[in-house]
Amino acid sequence: MKRILFMVFLFGTFCFTFSNAFAGNGSIYIPESYSNIFRNDKDGTLYIVKPETGEKYQLKDEKPEYTLEIARGNTVGTENGIKFDFSDSNRVVPESIKNGTLYYGFIKWGDGRFPVTIYYKDAAPIDINGRAFIDIKNKLKDKYDMIDWETTGKGTIGYRVADSKGNMIYDGKVSFVGKGPFGIDNCIVSGPFLYQITNNSVVIAFETNYPAKGSVVINGKTTFLDEGGIKHEILINGLNPDTVYDYTVSAEKGSNSESYTFRTAPNPGVRTPFVFAYASDSRTGQGGGERSLRGTNAYMMKKVMALACAKNAAFLQYTGDMINGYGNKFKEQRLEYCNWKQAIQPWAANMPVYTGMGNHEAFSYIWVDGSEYGINVDRFPYTSQSAEQIFAEEFVHPLNGPDGEDGSKLDPNPDKQDFPSYKENVYYYTYNNVAMVVLNSNYWYSSSVQHRVNYLGGNPHGYVMGNQLKWINETLDKLEKDENIDFVFATIHTPAFPNGGHLSSDMWYSGTNDVRPWIAGKPIKTGIIERRDELWKALMDHPKVFALLTGDEHNYNRLLIKDGVDIYGDYDPKANGHKKIAITRPVWQIHNGAAGSPYASKEQAPWSEFDENFTTQNAVILFHVDGKKITLEVINPDTLGKIDYKADLTENAQHKTP
Repeated sequence: MKRILFMVFLFGTFCFTFSNAFAGNGSIYIPESYSNIFRNDKDGTLYIVKPETGEKYQLKDEKPEYTLEIARGNTVGTENGIKFDFSDSNRVVPESIKNGTLYYGFIKWGDGRFPVTIYYKDAAPIDINGRAFIDIKNKLKDKYDMIDWETTGKGTIGYRVADSKGNMIYDGKVSFVGKGPFGIDNCIVSGPFLYQITNNSVVIAFETNYPAKGSVVINGKTTFLDEGGIKHEILINGLNPDTVYDYTVSAEKGSNSESYTFRTAPNPGVRTPFVFAYASDSRTGQGGGERSLRGTNAYMMKKVMALACAKNAAFLQYTGDMINGYGNKFKEQRLEYCNWKQAIQPWAANMPVYTGMGNHEAFSYIWVDGSEYGINVDRFPYTSQSAEQIFAEEFVHPLNGPDGEDGSKLDPNPDKQDFPSYKENVYYYTYNNVAMVVLNSNYWYSSSVQHRVNYLGGNPHGYVMGNQLKWINETLDKLEKDENIDFVFATIHTPAFPNGGHLSSDMWYSGTNDVRPWIAGKPIKTGIIERRDELWKALMDHPKVFALLTGDEHNYNRLLIKDGVDIYGDYDPKANGHKKIAITRPVWQIHNGAAGSPYASKEQAPWSEFDENFTTQNAVILFHVDGKKITLEVINPDTLGKIDYKADLTENAQHKTP
């Protein structure tokens, strides 16, 4: 999140830094946390050297097939409608979009709480030059003028871009003015989204097609403006607790606006009943169509959001693997994020969604070494190119997390930034009598280190590094003292106790402790299982911690870690130089990675016999909080069938001081 009122400057700096970096800017500092990365003196590009052989490897091509700018279509008003041009600034058209299809229809604002595109009976072809045309004047008139543009001279069209094989690339919207000729209106092209809702405030974020001041009008009376730009984050304050507000968003000098509602949180600790939802893992699924909308399973995310809102959830916590990711092309990654956000938007304009990072949010330098995926590390400079920074640019989360791993005893250069920031990917928030602590098990992530290719450095999948662990303990200490909080949930993408699909990774690695971060050419002392134990001990040592919510494995599972549960199997901590931890009190691990990614079946782990429920169905978890009682309800958002139900989730996991 950028500080409100400084949005335009920071976003411009972000893009400028990216353009310089991709041009091979020789001034880029190579973090000393890495090793064997070098800069070419001639053009400033980065290459790596394999120490055992001296072989040099060059960067993988970073030219994207699609960008958000291409996918949006460079719209222009004409005498009869809107012309689209699906090419880049050099008039290069992706080959796959030639002879593609542009589907379109009106969005009728105010017609229901969740306005969506209603598609017209015909579609527009995309020609070999990447151009398409929507004929508003001659086709979308009379009985097809459901928004009354012929009278008002304005309206909004939703559209979907598909390539020549029918693969979906992008869902967008564009507003127009005029009755012929038509003009492109100053309008919202992404959002609005609700963030950081409290008892007296909320942040409303959106993106406009042209630089303009953003406007939010509350209950038709009070107007909040920002200083202008493309991206907008507007803080609305002075609100009353537990109150429904109508709001209208628009761009300065724009003729079209969008209206929605939100409810503020109750005052802290009032303990009135409420519901919140949890899910994760919606990267591209199988089945075609919207299940594979350029990086995300948009079909299932719409189902997840519709169910959560139908159940009057106060918020949705979504922890990781929203998109395919794992890329090295910034503009392609931004398109995937945008598709995920477009999928949830009609509902996320009325209910806040909080997100955490997974391994598929990775954004990397990738060097070609002949292996299937190449060698990779988290990109730098960290302030502009890391996976963590891109994530922060896309979402608006609290800034109360730790700074990063700089300043730790493992920091190789105290005078330079050698690690990315935790800001907005590690944080906590509260709602009523519940606190949610959002963690990152894919910070400074390198899948190469995960697979024991260590000579560049990085952090493996599932590992919580030292400064974050310290912050976790400090934050849980603080929440223990908060009289308004009864339940603390922690959430992290990778399970502490995997159940199916990732027993060879996550925090278990098939029962081996030798996986760990490599910093400045050396492995750190603490291995993955030992660090898992330290994390779990932190949860047990804080009596208000009720559950760890996890994802990554594409299934639903409920597991109570209590006395008698085997958490080691054949693994011997003593032989690996550390002690077993005692299970001092019950804590739930409630797992849901079933929001649309390809399924993963159950596997045998030491703790498997204690599983209380398991399914590969798509799932949304609903926690009904009523004072000091929590009811669990798990529903398949596709079929609306009930998967799991427990009337009192606190029954076997009472909060007891160890």
